[in-house]
Amino acid sequence: MVAVSTVTPLEQDVLLNMNKIEIGHGSGGKLTRDLIENIFLKYLKSDELKPLEDAASINLDHNHKAAVTTDSYVIRPLFFPGGNIGKLSVCGTVNDLVVSGAVPKYLTVGFIIEEGFLMKDLEEIVRSISETAESAGVKIVTGDTKVVEKNKGDGIYINTTGIGEIVKPMDLKNVSAGDKVIITGTIGDHGTAVAIAREEFNIDAAVESDCAALNGMLEPLFDIAGVKWMRDPTRGGVATVLVELSEATGLGVLISEEDMPVREDVRFIQDMLGYDPLYLANEGKAIIITSAESSDRVLEMLKGHPLGKDAALIGNITADFKGLRLKTIIGGERVLDMLEEDTLPRIC
Repeated sequence: MVAVSTVTPLEQDVLLNMNKIEIGHGSGGKLTRDLIENIFLKYLKSDELKPLEDAASINLDHNHKAAVTTDSYVIRPLFFPGGNIGKLSVCGTVNDLVVSGAVPKYLTVGFIIEEGFLMKDLEEIVRSISETAESAGVKIVTGDTKVVEKNKGDGIYINTTGIGEIVKPMDLKNVSAGDKVIITGTIGDHGTAVAIAREEFNIDAAVESDCAALNGMLEPLFDIAGVKWMRDPTRGGVATVLVELSEATGLGVLISEEDMPVREDVRFIQDMLGYDPLYLANEGKAIIITSAESSDRVLEMLKGHPLGKDAALIGNITADFKGLRLKTIIGGERVLDMLEEDTLPRIC
């Protein structure tokens, strides 16, 4: 007797794709988390890695700790309004250090360049790296260059590793019910700027990426005892970061749609495209969890800095429920979760 398969072609495709890397595995959402838990953490184990924060804390001696972080940049297009892959590779890694409570000090830079890449474009990218690093007060101390054959590298990829000195340890264990959630400025700018630059949607709008190094704005907050935790909401956006916070603490997060700072042109464009700014990448913003008593002082200091002029208190931490909820403008509440895939892949 011949066995007859009851699996449909669609189900066969799903089963096959379960054994392959998909673009969504790099989104920073559910698929990324599954990949980390099921593959990477299965084999890569250390106390320093376990917290899965933006930077690892390394004990140097009894009195000093270093923060170490690494990030790879594959953004498309390489040049976009407000920046390029070079500027982004410095800002992104500097920001991962400073939201971890560290003063950024040193960067390494690795280049994977495709054969045929224009020298003038490479020079512009490297010039941006130099200028951005100097402005952020960090030194480029070592690097590496590899070249791959034409059509096997998509132009250029960059990896940067950052080292900083921890002066204010950030720990999710310090977050408690009643704490406030602050965002340092408007959300969705970077994702919108890159979407426009890709010219896939035929949109003509003057939206620039928020790509910026945040250490000059955030380091002064290290002196405020009530500042408990920070994170820069890059891939996956604000919503993904706050879902991760809720899962790690066992607490709930309630944010307000009315209080969320979103530029009108960004909101209009994302409504037209069907995207939610809460899930779009940002490259010059930070989420800050602070005690209720310190929230006014934090906002005052942020608004006194050019990068924080649109800072806003957007919600609070609660023990009344778990997960992330959005209080809508009409007064209802909507449950938010991580997305399976990134709405705009290769955004950083």
